[in-house]
Amino acid sequence: MRYGVAAVAVLTLVSSIGLDAHDPNATITWNREISRIVFERCASCHRPGGTSFSLLIYQDAQPRAAAIKESVLSRRMPPWGAVQGFGSFRNDQGLMQEQISLITSWVESGTARGNNPNVLPPQPVFEQSAPFATPQNTIAVSGDFTARRNLVLDGLLPDRVPSGASAQIVAALPNRVVEPLLWLYEYRNSYRHPFLFRKAVTIPAGTVIRGIPPNARILLITQQ
Repeated sequence: MRYGVAAVAVLTLVSSIGLDAHDPNATITWNREISRIVFERCASCHRPGGTSFSLLIYQDAQPRAAAIKESVLSRRMPPWGAVQGFGSFRNDQGLMQEQISLITSWVESGTARGNNPNVLPPQPVFEQSAPFATPQNTIAVSGDFTARRNLVLDGLLPDRVPSGASAQIVAALPNRVVEPLLWLYEYRNSYRHPFLFRKAVTIPAGTVIRGIPPNARILLITQQ
């Protein structure tokens, strides 16, 4: 959701703020915990002038609390489009389980705003994002693909995927090891972003990449 968008650094939950977030007896509030999650993970789209309704202030978020909870529990938001834990990506914008739990607890406990406005972080500032550019070193794949030479994969880019489709993409190496690459889940082409591996994946010659639907096209992003 935020690929190509530069945002100022968002304050993290540290010291006493971080401890409170893990204290089951502490009240979770918009000012202290939830605003930080929204500013970091949601505000690039959910802001004035963004691509969706604003969630930058409590008065915007509180009436939508139930819908926010449902969206994060189903992982429809942020729209990452893949199952977490299946492959490891350096540009992962999905919510961590702790963040989902905080939002859920906030909604179920009454969506408290908080009495101390001084703990509210500054709102993020966004610059105009550059148009998305397809990487130069790519191999277009539809259906199963057998590597004829050694490859080093930096990531995968869904170039054309049927709306709402899911696909579990793996690399079956010649030594019979199966490497999980990407599990697309209810993907939308409007997401249009690459999945960049946290660590490059070495694909020896003879590896078969499986799980890409024949009616879809995935670009393998390779290193030179």
